[in-house]
Amino acid sequence: MALFLSKFLNKVDRKGRVSVPAPFRAELAAETFAGIIVRPSFVSAALDGCGKLALETLKQGVDRLNPFSDERMSFASAIFARSSSLPWDGEGRIVLPADLLAHAHLAERALFVGLGETFQIWEPGRYAEAEAEAIRRARELRGSLNAPSRKE
Repeated sequence: MALFLSKFLNKVDRKGRVSVPAPFRAELAAETFAGIIVRPSFVSAALDGCGKLALETLKQGVDRLNPFSDERMSFASAIFARSSSLPWDGEGRIVLPADLLAHAHLAERALFVGLGETFQIWEPGRYAEAEAEAIRRARELRGSLNAPSRKE
């Protein structure tokens, strides 16, 4: 499974093309699809991104729900129906469709933010506010993170 770390600021051109950071592409090199999966976040004005393997993991969670339940339909619609498979070109660029650009308020620059097995794409100014809030909440909740200890 990919591990996306750090933040990368890249230019968005007039056609909606943006370079996927080289470290992100390297994390996805072993996957069968040479590109990324992107969807509008249903939590923030950002884009959620991942590789196909991470999307498969999410699919397994949705598949465990009753196939006729409102929950399953809601998650399937919010996640899969709104996702786009975006292949990168020979230079590592993807083309973000207009609806995704509009959702994340992307114009000239896009900030790729690593979140572990997923990442987000933000308008840089909007991310600064969201990051400050996330750090504030993490400080409040720091005692609740139960990371497994490494066994040597």
